[in-house]
Amino acid sequence: MRRLVTTILIPLVWTSVVRSDDWPQWRGPERTGISKETGLLQGWPATGPALRWKATDIGTGYSSPSIVHGRVYLQTTRNNDEFALTLDEKTGAKVWEVPIGKVGKNRGPQYPGTRSTPTVDGDRMYCLASDGELICLDTAKGGVKWKQHLRQDFGGADGNWAYSESVLIDGDVLVCTPGGSDSALAALNKNTGETIWKSTVPDGGTAEYASIMVVDRGPVKQYVTFLRKGLVGVDAKTGRFLWMYNKTIDQGANILTPIVVGDRVFSAGSRTGGGLVQLKADGDAVTADQIYFERTVAPSIGGAVLIDANLYGTSGETMFCSDFDTGKVKWTDRAVGPASLCYADRRLYVRGHNSGDVVLVEPSPDGYKEKGRFAQPDRSQKPAWPHPVVANGGFYLRDQGLLLCYDVAAR
Repeated sequence: MRRLVTTILIPLVWTSVVRSDDWPQWRGPERTGISKETGLLQGWPATGPALRWKATDIGTGYSSPSIVHGRVYLQTTRNNDEFALTLDEKTGAKVWEVPIGKVGKNRGPQYPGTRSTPTVDGDRMYCLASDGELICLDTAKGGVKWKQHLRQDFGGADGNWAYSESVLIDGDVLVCTPGGSDSALAALNKNTGETIWKSTVPDGGTAEYASIMVVDRGPVKQYVTFLRKGLVGVDAKTGRFLWMYNKTIDQGANILTPIVVGDRVFSAGSRTGGGLVQLKADGDAVTADQIYFERTVAPSIGGAVLIDANLYGTSGETMFCSDFDTGKVKWTDRAVGPASLCYADRRLYVRGHNSGDVVLVEPSPDGYKEKGRFAQPDRSQKPAWPHPVVANGGFYLRDQGLLLCYDVAAR
């Protein structure tokens, strides 16, 4: 009996733990755009790192992959339907594919298709289709555990380019952004999909394109995200609205996932600028006091990463480095243009939205230091917005129906 119990328990423990070099959700293990991996190439040859594999029959879309326990999880689009797709991490071969919902309508310039990154937690993955279907699948074969619809079940209101967030798993809770007057944010039981609370936010709380972050320091644990009317915080236990900061709202689209450091939160709009606020208790209320607002620090769709108190991203056509504490710009450079980026092992991995140039950069407050560059092959005709991902020695680039995996492990 003792041997039998041991045999059963080992795989259960294994499936509930994510390795430190996995990338289980949007922007990595802590939603910061930072990989915990080490032992990677610090410079690239002239032709770039070696290609490990290329997957071409994956459908289209703008989402980036999650990588957990030897599998690559992705959302994709085929015609007017969206799918969850699982590939083998070593070869890129398809393991399974299941439908998850419909493509949401675009009201304005047309960029239809999936753009959310799956959130993998234990033996389950959580996907949000752009039309609002939220679904929980088992990771083994893609079986449906439960599903909800943010618009139909919560009266949700999405932005001009449909739903784009990647849902947050926090303990036993799934937190998402239906938007609208009754459910700007909502917390669900991650195992059953049952509603725990719904949050009402002033001015309706229309969903935009950022993803929720946790603030676990300061006066009260909070969930923060960027809505149509501004950056907001709600009580993590009850969903009670706490504060709003609207200096950084962009009249085009609010996209940047907030950057959280202790009780401080940074947000930015590409046409407005970036602002840092500090959260302070005021009786039962919480205030968001502005520390600075800087118009030239305006990362957006490409994200930003914080390394050693310096913020790196692209603003307009330029890459920048700024002091996170003061907003002071330390340098700018136009070598890449607008781009998406992530960080791993002392290097920034950067891919240009328009050029498709892929660049390795040493983060330094002293100036732009390029350590390698190559042109992404097989570029689509659409903007290369999906964020790059680094996991288990692999460097992943999604470009519509193409997923490239490069080997960046040092030998």
